[in-house]
Amino acid sequence: MPKRSEEMLMDLWLSLLLVWITCVLSVSMTPIIGQSKSTQTGGSAVVASGVGEGQRLLSRAKRGWVWNQMFVLEEFSGPDPILVGRLHTDKVDNDTARYSLAGEGAGTIFAINEKTGDIHAMKRLDREEKAEYTLTAKVTNGITGQLLEPMTEFIIKVQDINDNAPKFTEGPYHAAVEEMSAVGTSVITVTATDADDPVYGNSAKLVYSILEGQPYFSVDPNSATIRIALHGMDREMREDYQVVIQAKDMGGHMGGLSGTTTVSITLQDINDNPPKFSKSLYEFVIPEDLPLGKEGGKVKANDRDIGENAKSTYSIIEGDDQGVFEIITNATTQEGILQLRKPLDYESKRNYTLKVEATNIRSEPRSNGPFKDTATVKIVVEDSDEPPVFSKPMYLLEVDENAPINKIIGTVTARDPDATGSPIRYFIDRHTDLERQFNINVDNGRITLAKPLDRETDMWHNITVTATEVRNHSQISRAVVAIRVMDINDNAPEFATEYEAFLCENGKPGQVIQTVSAVDKDDPIQGHYFDYRLVPEMLNNPNFTIKNNQDNSISVLAKHDTFRRQKQEMYFLPIVVTDNGNPPMSSTNTLTIRVCGCSKDGIVQSCNVEAYVLPIGLSMGALIAILACIILLLVIVVLFVTLRRHKNEPLIIKDDEDVRENIIRYDDEGGGEEDTEAFDIATLQNPDGINGYLPRKDIKPDLQFMPRAGQHSGPNGVDVDEFINVRLHEADNDPTAPPYDSIQIYGYEGRGSIAGSLSSLETASSDSDQNYDYLREWGPRFRRLGELYSVGESDRET
Repeated sequence: MPKRSEEMLMDLWLSLLLVWITCVLSVSMTPIIGQSKSTQTGGSAVVASGVGEGQRLLSRAKRGWVWNQMFVLEEFSGPDPILVGRLHTDKVDNDTARYSLAGEGAGTIFAINEKTGDIHAMKRLDREEKAEYTLTAKVTNGITGQLLEPMTEFIIKVQDINDNAPKFTEGPYHAAVEEMSAVGTSVITVTATDADDPVYGNSAKLVYSILEGQPYFSVDPNSATIRIALHGMDREMREDYQVVIQAKDMGGHMGGLSGTTTVSITLQDINDNPPKFSKSLYEFVIPEDLPLGKEGGKVKANDRDIGENAKSTYSIIEGDDQGVFEIITNATTQEGILQLRKPLDYESKRNYTLKVEATNIRSEPRSNGPFKDTATVKIVVEDSDEPPVFSKPMYLLEVDENAPINKIIGTVTARDPDATGSPIRYFIDRHTDLERQFNINVDNGRITLAKPLDRETDMWHNITVTATEVRNHSQISRAVVAIRVMDINDNAPEFATEYEAFLCENGKPGQVIQTVSAVDKDDPIQGHYFDYRLVPEMLNNPNFTIKNNQDNSISVLAKHDTFRRQKQEMYFLPIVVTDNGNPPMSSTNTLTIRVCGCSKDGIVQSCNVEAYVLPIGLSMGALIAILACIILLLVIVVLFVTLRRHKNEPLIIKDDEDVRENIIRYDDEGGGEEDTEAFDIATLQNPDGINGYLPRKDIKPDLQFMPRAGQHSGPNGVDVDEFINVRLHEADNDPTAPPYDSIQIYGYEGRGSIAGSLSSLETASSDSDQNYDYLREWGPRFRRLGELYSVGESDRET
């Protein structure tokens, strides 16, 4: 038997022995055992056996219940119920006392002998499910049922045994630590839990150990902190590690239960490796016409680190005193891209030797440098046919507006940088001078004026001039020429807006009617100053005067208060405005002043004479709107009536000439062929109506109607089959043909027909003399006709 089990069994026997001693002493000495929750009463004491720790013997005293906590061992699986303790009272005869329990587990887990007071555990108990039970003890007289003692609570505690293994509830774990960390550096702390009682014994005392992961890592046996155990762990050699940690209870002694967990540890990269160029010497051939900012070559420095630690920047540290080149870093490929900052010139310098350096962006204090590397770059400039070069990238020229045609505005110059020195020709890109306002001399680049300019229309003109080599027209250069049009005083000032002033009839003399200001399209350097005055013939105007406001505006004032709309509704006041240009420009502007009826507060109410005669005070604008609405309603009514009338008209213009839908019913017998008054035979002879065409009203022809060729009656010798085919073709291709089936009436007979005429209008013989059986022999088309006539004969005979 393990040592721990022997200790537990010894404790149990000692507890039982102590209970037995307590029972014996309680009979002779009546001890008082502590932790009673009942009140003291007279008489003898009741003893609860199962005495544990903390008891003490006192002097005799009168007390009802005598208590201590009771204990029961968990997971006990003996053949009989285990005795937990005993209840006893000495107030009455033990034969008449009856004991009972109530509370947690009473009757199911715990049972009491009502006569002896013995308490037994009926089931296996698990401390991890429930550590203690609170019950209530009651003792009554078995005969009278009278309560002998007050009911009191007591506790039964379940004693723990080591029946639960440690568990890592949060595993598996993942941790990271920087490479090259010092020995003893903390990586992660794991935690295991044991469901056993941490107070009683060592069942929940855990000790940690490492099963896998040595010699790289170690674990603290008490705190379970994993630490670095090996010096110089390099991520570039190995990055991931698997560590197995064990937690064992019973303080790690033999017989304890254990649990394990896995910890995945990753070494994090630090910048402990410098960049390294793949070659010490790079050679590039770059054409001299390589555009600025374009790639001329690539260099690459590799770094064994990863992420930000592997990023480098490139720089030119020697050989580029004039700043012709620059090297930038491609963030994706970590390559150094060699570019031009200034154009190359084969004629001035044909080769360069540069020293390029790659430096890590991040530095690591713990690592030893240097974190940089250098390489040599040799560049050979390749000669190219270069385009002309302007003396300036942009030209600024000035010209006065209204300058004369062919006036010289300025000159642009360009040269061929090549050794051959080709002549240059100059042109204006007409896409930038659509109105062809400028010309340029193709030989010397002199720009002249082709059309007059107006600064008020366009203040700036931006044109593009091209320079082309005579020997190679594909070599073209461009320069922007900005031409500013200078202002001259060629516009007279005028009113800022179309003023319309209102004057109240009840206004006072000197009242400001309107404030007037002016604008000028010109833009003099010294600014605008306007002079206002009335026209000479209005200097002594009896009605109005003007006042200068000293801010390039004037106020128009009324001279009296006798203005009446009935007398004069509107006044016109001419005002002359003059600017301060050289020469000065002036214009005459007329101010319209209306006389209006106003309220006492000076608010304009009506400005028309007609307002006096309107019964409801409507203005002329309102009357015009009402009249327009009435006219619109009349137009709608007329259109509606017209549409209704057209809708009721028949589809054919001449209803009396259209026999397709004219059904005439008779109830009398005609006079035969000689009766020409009952039916108009002319319809059969001319079935097409007027000019052979019956226009429709329900559709709108897409094509204008033209008389159809072949519409007239053919000669008597025309074959019927050919005539029908012609008419069928015309009907199929006629855009004005009706969409419904129509009756086509023909007044012709074919030549050489063996059947003769089928019409009864011109035959003298009666229907009864005809035999129509021969029609069946003509084919399917005439068989049905013969049947109809035969049926008619038989019906008549019947």
